[in-house]
Amino acid sequence: MKIDMNCDMGESFGAYKLGLDEEVIQYITSANIACGYHAGDPLVMERTVLLAKEHGVSVGAHPGFPDLIGFGRRNMDATLPEVKAYITYQLGALQAFAKAQGLKVEHVKPHGALYLMAVEDEKMSEAIVEAIASVDESLIFVALAGAKGEKMTKIGEKIGLRVAYEAFPDRAYTPDGTLVSRRQPGAVIKDPAVVARRALMMAKEGKVVAVDGTEIPFRPETLCVHGDTPGAVNLVKEIRETLTEAGVEVIPLSRFV
Repeated sequence: MKIDMNCDMGESFGAYKLGLDEEVIQYITSANIACGYHAGDPLVMERTVLLAKEHGVSVGAHPGFPDLIGFGRRNMDATLPEVKAYITYQLGALQAFAKAQGLKVEHVKPHGALYLMAVEDEKMSEAIVEAIASVDESLIFVALAGAKGEKMTKIGEKIGLRVAYEAFPDRAYTPDGTLVSRRQPGAVIKDPAVVARRALMMAKEGKVVAVDGTEIPFRPETLCVHGDTPGAVNLVKEIRETLTEAGVEVIPLSRFV
């Protein structure tokens, strides 16, 4: 069995440091790098690309809404042409930094509110996918695993992108297959042993247990972990070790999607 481990990175900004990128990157296979809209800046982007290169980690773009204060987690009433331009602008910026280091951007994963709005809104998904395809049709589009992510998945496949299905072992799920809002208690799971068990269930059994005990079936190809939660390093390390010990090969998306 094969699976990818992705992590949102490069989310520091100016004098403000966020996340444990240097510590976490040794345990992941794909980095979703912020592109300056919800987080990150040119120097942070450059440093994060260099960090990924040093550790042999695949580089991906993590574009979001232009909302630094809200960290891209607030819905914006943006038009579809605006969304397409946001994606194009951010993807192009990261591609420049990657090219300067002899690397290629391999995947695109929308961030925060942009991602969650695309899950629900077919037109939003279409705008995002069209923008990605217009820049580079070989890019992998990361979409929510399970029935709830079908809008994103179908549009990505229709337009011709490779699609990777993503699950979140350190986030609680609602019974309909979406993520519990971060405003709710228990939305982020912080116990490394619990998160590692959830990751293994996702990878080997193809399911996750929602907050009400409902089992949600899906087949994820990449697991998202977060480097800005308490105990993030131990959490990510335990997931990686648990998967490896169970015979799950952890490799970048570009090698099997």
